[in-house]
Amino acid sequence: MRHLYIKEFIWIIPNDDNRVEDGRELRLRFLEENNIHSPDAGWMGLGCSMLEMLIGVADRLAFTAGGESRKWFWELIANLGLEQYTDKHKDASAQIDEVCDRVIWRTYSPDGEGGLFPLREPHEDQRDVEIWYQLASYLTERN
Repeated sequence: MRHLYIKEFIWIIPNDDNRVEDGRELRLRFLEENNIHSPDAGWMGLGCSMLEMLIGVADRLAFTAGGESRKWFWELIANLGLEQYTDKHKDASAQIDEVCDRVIWRTYSPDGEGGLFPLREPHEDQRDVEIWYQLASYLTERN
């Protein structure tokens, strides 16, 4: 999780900047829940981390499809193949970076395999589809 927090999520597909904002919105929720009125401007100005983006997407999944955000978060982690990495894997930063870069630079399979939302029957190359529509297709296939 520490590595996902350090790695910045960069968007390259139009409208994926909305996922950045979902992730950064977590900071505002944190401040509100902890009654913090004077946040550190440097922290607030940081880009969105992969961890924040994933939590934001999990929150969107929970809102859209029901269930708990944490369940969706762990499903995303499994979809990415990151569930195997624990605190015991101190030397796994290169592999985790590789997974993050695969998501950021859209080098996963056209069907979404290796990304957040693998599909059995995609209607288009998922590497060119914004995350929100990948999420929608993923949920449609699940039903």
